[in-house]
Amino acid sequence: MELLLLVKPDRFIVIEEVEPDERYGCHPSKRKIEDHIRKGFVCIDKPMGPTSHEVVVWVRKILGVEKTGHAGTLDPRVTGVLPVFIETATKLVKFLQESGKEYVCLMRLHGDVKEEKIREVLRMFTGKIFQKPPLKSAVKKQLRVREIYSMEVLEISGRDILFKVSTESGTYIRKLCKDMGEVLGVGAHMQELRRTKTGNFSEEECYTLHDLLDAYVFWKEEGEEKYLREIIRPMEAAVAHLPKIVIKDTAVDAICHGANLSIKGVAYIEKSIKEGDFVAIFTAKGELVALGKALMSAEDMAELKKGFVVDVERVIMDRGVYPSVWKSSR
Repeated sequence: MELLLLVKPDRFIVIEEVEPDERYGCHPSKRKIEDHIRKGFVCIDKPMGPTSHEVVVWVRKILGVEKTGHAGTLDPRVTGVLPVFIETATKLVKFLQESGKEYVCLMRLHGDVKEEKIREVLRMFTGKIFQKPPLKSAVKKQLRVREIYSMEVLEISGRDILFKVSTESGTYIRKLCKDMGEVLGVGAHMQELRRTKTGNFSEEECYTLHDLLDAYVFWKEEGEEKYLREIIRPMEAAVAHLPKIVIKDTAVDAICHGANLSIKGVAYIEKSIKEGDFVAIFTAKGELVALGKALMSAEDMAELKKGFVVDVERVIMDRGVYPSVWKSSR
């Protein structure tokens, strides 16, 4: 994620033109392989059988790292997209767990129902619904509202209904099938489920655990990095969907020490930013520094002479990567 990819004139307001100082930091695409692993993530195509936690542990053991985490639990019998974050990148997990999800589900009815009624009930369950988590779940069993963004029937064969569903995070598809079966008057259960998308990660980007192991062995035994670099992606790619603010090198370490972002540290602002938006803060080299909430719109930021523009909620970059200019200027 180079600066040229981040800063396009039609997308950004230029507060101050900057040139990155090559003495500090590193372009994400040029990181040493050890840093590439430590600051990366891999989309695993979770197989049926193991828990999400077991998959995360296997990734940790394969790569020989100390910390891994996943964005969105999948039940043992569910397959599909499971993003696993490594070391520094695990700081992103909390913020990406709330991303929307997409599934392909096979629902089996317990009785015969006309196709027209099936399609009608699927339309009925699209939108905001009330849902109580099933008994076998890790969350509190209380009624809550979840949104079904869309449902599309892919195939109907007798009592088997194959459909694609796009949902808010935290929606239980097993419970959705049960509830739709009750409304249909015949009962139903979830026969099979595959997650095809979580946030901006899709199944086309996934690799198996065997792929990851093979790539790691190629690197360790033959010194070949390209397969590992292909499978493990820079953590910056995980927030590519968020609106961005690029900051000056002189502001980076202050953010890493917990400061909120002042307009004096800003170089470029993405034009689409609105007050309250969750934004990603980058260096001029394209490194992810922190995540936070915009305190005003991009237009208002551009008019500001002094004051804070982002309430920083999570610092990603380690302290000391960039010089502490802010200390000497106090």
